Amino acid sequence: MLSIRKFQNGDELVLREIFFNTIRNVNIKDYSEVQVKAWAPDDYDQSEWYKRISTINPFVAVLNNEIVGYTDIQDDGYIDHFFCHWNHQGKGIGKTLIQVLFAEGQKKGITRLYSHASITAKPFFEHFGFKEIKKQQVKIRGQVLTNYVMEKFL
Repeated sequence: MLSIRKFQNGDELVLREIFFNTIRNVNIKDYSEVQVKAWAPDDYDQSEWYKRISTINPFVAVLNNEIVGYTDIQDDGYIDHFFCHWNHQGKGIGKTLIQVLFAEGQKKGITRLYSHASITAKPFFEHFGFKEIKKQQVKIRGQVLTNYVMEKFL
């Protein structure tokens, strides 16, 4: 059974694994190997990752005691991370997480949700009513990647 809970200390490494492996195994269909390695490098600063994850304070999806995804919503409506486990794509985890963000946004009185969606994630966000505001090129560790500023009004 799928459940959603708030981030807990101790989730950091599993969330890093989901981030890393989803980019390397799913986003690779839309980005080059060099681009995904820049986006999700083998080497990373563990203390910086811990700090970032605790700062964004994500919602965590758990399926049969396994963490299978996570996402966050910031006070201004920004969705910084939205990742579903690479082995659990297409199982409704993303749908459940986006519905949690819609409910949380409404609860907090946020009227606009927005994200910088990857090429891979753009159709997912569009399916849930997000519109493309602009296509942009972002530089990550010397590589230029395309993504999209997407928004949805609640």
